[in-house]
Amino acid sequence: MEWIAKHWLSGKTVKVTVKDGKVASLIEINQETNQWIAPGLIDVQVNGIGGFDLNGEDLTTQTIRRVVSVLHQGGVTRFCPTVVTGPGERMLHCIRTIAQTCEEDPLVNHAVLGIHVEGPFISSEDGPRGAHCKEWVRDPDWEEFLHWHQVAGGRIRKVTLAPERPGALAFIKKLRKMGVIAAIGHTAAEESCIIQAVEAGASMSTHLGNGAHPYIKRHPNYIWAQLAEDRLWAGFIADGHHLPTSTLKVMIRAKGSKAILTSDAVNLAGLAPGEYVTALHPHVILEPNGLLHLAESPDILAGSATPLYKGIENVVKWGLCSIGEAIQMATLHPAQLFRLAGQETGLLEVGSFADFFLFTWADNQTLLVRETVSLGTSVFHYADLG
Repeated sequence: MEWIAKHWLSGKTVKVTVKDGKVASLIEINQETNQWIAPGLIDVQVNGIGGFDLNGEDLTTQTIRRVVSVLHQGGVTRFCPTVVTGPGERMLHCIRTIAQTCEEDPLVNHAVLGIHVEGPFISSEDGPRGAHCKEWVRDPDWEEFLHWHQVAGGRIRKVTLAPERPGALAFIKKLRKMGVIAAIGHTAAEESCIIQAVEAGASMSTHLGNGAHPYIKRHPNYIWAQLAEDRLWAGFIADGHHLPTSTLKVMIRAKGSKAILTSDAVNLAGLAPGEYVTALHPHVILEPNGLLHLAESPDILAGSATPLYKGIENVVKWGLCSIGEAIQMATLHPAQLFRLAGQETGLLEVGSFADFFLFTWADNQTLLVRETVSLGTSVFHYADLG
């Protein structure tokens, strides 16, 4: 199998040949084409998409397969299904179902980079808690985590928590020893606590700039503290609602090679505007402009309704970076965070996994995914949408 398109960094036309699920050759050729090729996108935070929820009490293996299918339509080949704050049994059911689907379906197993558990060990304060339900927030419990990890078959790769909660710093140290990423998020911690969390082993900020009070002291505060900490990677939601363009620009500049674009997509991503009832909230509103928020608290966002490839399109359209740099923030950078860049992931080179997507990049800066390839197999083609 072979594909011909322009390399996403060099702009030169290349022919990519695949064998046994890996890139066998990548050579420059003299041929005109309007298609581009880049490594498959990696989304480190997906709660659901296209009407399919990864956090419902009725989550099934079929739902997870459909989430993977929708992600393929957006050029995503690897992702972290995200299980959020909830009752213990509901969270266990979701973790168990994701693991079961990975065991049954090789395509899903490859797509799932690792399970991300966001909460329930987060701040209970209004603002930092975000859209997470207060009654389900609790202190870190190592035995509960070990139960998750056992049910997941060792697939939990990232946990988001607030370092100020009792026992959180010791919990972070244990996560580091297990090779699980401890991510700071939904926190109201003081700067000194952020530093202690990093010393304990925290290595990422989950959707930095969000999960925060609407109004905080200008400095110091927990956003500046994380932004200034060079040891922390940072995820950014570039949907145009979670972060103003000027704020996002400064944050990307500050984090540089440790900036990661993520979607934080929920099940309503891709659906029509309107009022919805979700598994986690009785009343949310999806505005025509894509803003998704709690009906009773318009300042509190209920996740994102924008897929990752649109976030890439946005940061380029806003003049924050080049298309190549934007794609790096959604491929190489997350692979490096998970220490997979040297293991054939997040790259497009000879020997890497044949995970890539082809796209067109119109003059009006519109990114259209044309085809997605996973382990050398075409899993989505735009023409098939009819």
